[in-house]
Amino acid sequence: MLYEFIAAIALGLAVGGLALAGRWASGKRLPSFIVPASAGLSMIAMMVYLEYSWADRTIERLPDGVVITAQSTDRMWYRPWTYLAPVTFRLVAVDTRRSRLNADQPNQVMTTVMLLGRWMPVREIPVVYACDRRQRADLSSEVTFAPDGSLVGANWRDLPEGDRALEAACAKIIP
Repeated sequence: MLYEFIAAIALGLAVGGLALAGRWASGKRLPSFIVPASAGLSMIAMMVYLEYSWADRTIERLPDGVVITAQSTDRMWYRPWTYLAPVTFRLVAVDTRRSRLNADQPNQVMTTVMLLGRWMPVREIPVVYACDRRQRADLSSEVTFAPDGSLVGANWRDLPEGDRALEAACAKIIP
């Protein structure tokens, strides 16, 4: 966030300087408001671009094996351009590189769900998916593993048909 702020200030100064040079080169025929207006508009345009490109840039940098399963878009009154096209501020991904299978529980996959937010640290949640039952249980300090690999104290939640996180996690079991 700090780097984006510094970059916006630098762009505003550069574009304002170019406008000032253009005004000077035209013999001051350009109106004087052109300098602050061009600097301000360029900074706003840069921030809008950075907001709309955040999700794509983040997805490009994710390693192979991390599957985006959901994107959350928002509209905000103080960002009127979001009413034309909502902007993505949150992503949900499944890190299939960390998927683990247990021979005693062949229909379950333990993996990590990643919550990515703009200007937020990445949160990782260890989860177990029951692929045959279409259920998910978050692993917490209250959940333990029985000797046969089953979960004790888990709060299983039913998932809807076509849940992308379930499909991504269970791709190794159900091709």
